[in-house]
Amino acid sequence: MRRGLIVGAAVVTAALALAGCSTGGGTSNGKVTITYLVDNAPNTTATAKTFVAAFEKAYPNITVKVESRAQGADGDNIVKTKLATNDMDDVFQYNSGSQIQGDHPDQTLTDLSGEAWAKDLTKDFKASVAGTKKGAVYGAPWGTTFAGGIMYNTKVYEKLGLKVPTTWDEFISNSQKIKDAGGIAPVLQTFGDTWTSQLFVLADFANINAKDPNWAADYTANKADAKYAKQPGLLGFQYTAEVFQKGLVNQDYASLTNANGLKELAEGTAAQYPMITTVINNVKQSNPDQVNDIGYFAIPTSDGSAPHMTIWEPNALYIPKTTTGAKLDAAKKFIAFANSSTGCEIQAKAQLVTGPFSTTACQLPSDVLTLVKDEQKYQDDGNTGSALEFLSPIKGPNLEKILIQVATGQATAAQGAALYDQDVKAQAQQLGIKGW
Repeated sequence: MRRGLIVGAAVVTAALALAGCSTGGGTSNGKVTITYLVDNAPNTTATAKTFVAAFEKAYPNITVKVESRAQGADGDNIVKTKLATNDMDDVFQYNSGSQIQGDHPDQTLTDLSGEAWAKDLTKDFKASVAGTKKGAVYGAPWGTTFAGGIMYNTKVYEKLGLKVPTTWDEFISNSQKIKDAGGIAPVLQTFGDTWTSQLFVLADFANINAKDPNWAADYTANKADAKYAKQPGLLGFQYTAEVFQKGLVNQDYASLTNANGLKELAEGTAAQYPMITTVINNVKQSNPDQVNDIGYFAIPTSDGSAPHMTIWEPNALYIPKTTTGAKLDAAKKFIAFANSSTGCEIQAKAQLVTGPFSTTACQLPSDVLTLVKDEQKYQDDGNTGSALEFLSPIKGPNLEKILIQVATGQATAAQGAALYDQDVKAQAQQLGIKGW
């Protein structure tokens, strides 16, 4: 789900031409001007302007100029180039996780661990904006998380007297009871959108990490035990295979799309869907009256240990080391404002909240969806872990295709996992990662 970073001459030229680097603005009469770089998605720029207006009202001596950049790979290259050439804006919004860690944060970014708001960050988010310097925190969260796991129809569960499963055996037992009741697909698969095949694997990573906190580092370093063909990495492939082998999936799994699958889940003709919670926005639009009939639980564990919710962290706000003096003071105030009650409210209103905040400084609105309340419980209990892509830069590009083979009986779980290990190896070699 992360993108490769390729810097071409044309991108370098475009990046250097962008206005608003931290050398501009100056200070006079106690006033200071800083620049804030965001991507050019309409919602992103609109929210940035709303946030800046509120900030400038609170700090009338600070002016913030919003600059925009391209999205996607072009935007990644712009960020990379601006950091490498000491031409970055005073504050910028960008991905958290392995992608920013590939831009040498210890050398390019300001350590914010001493700021008052840093103590309120979740451990998972801190890890996603860390470098190699012990205890360093290079970013502040912007927006909310979302989770991977099982979205389920609470009305179906209530009707059949089912409890949220915590073990895989309980999940299979629930699914069999749903099948026996008739007329309801126990487990949704929607391979009309091939990316949706990945969730039993991707959303199980927090459980892997809970068993072995070093797994991601060992995986990145090509250690023999951190392979998907071995446990605990193999489990997600086995789960994918088992629900098909036991006839627990919908008959139209090969053609059903994510959007139509979500409608079935909302309407109760399907009961459980391995999915990321950010898609709940589609349900709010297609089935607004049923959106709160959908709950969430983390992928159950095979050994009876507490299930952990796999989370995708939000973007972050960063300050480059080129921002100094009065501009640095203003930039720190700007980021602190994002963690104030006003800043949190603006973030919550910017888009539908699909998961918890990554800081206790921000509280969820009282009217959040049922699914989000379920997610928050895992965070309150400390049973969370970041998705693998926030801890490692390696993700094989063919995972979704391999898992469709496993999910339709064309390959066994072991065969699929071995294929994916080879896919990972090829990707790691292409990225030039040591040890591969």
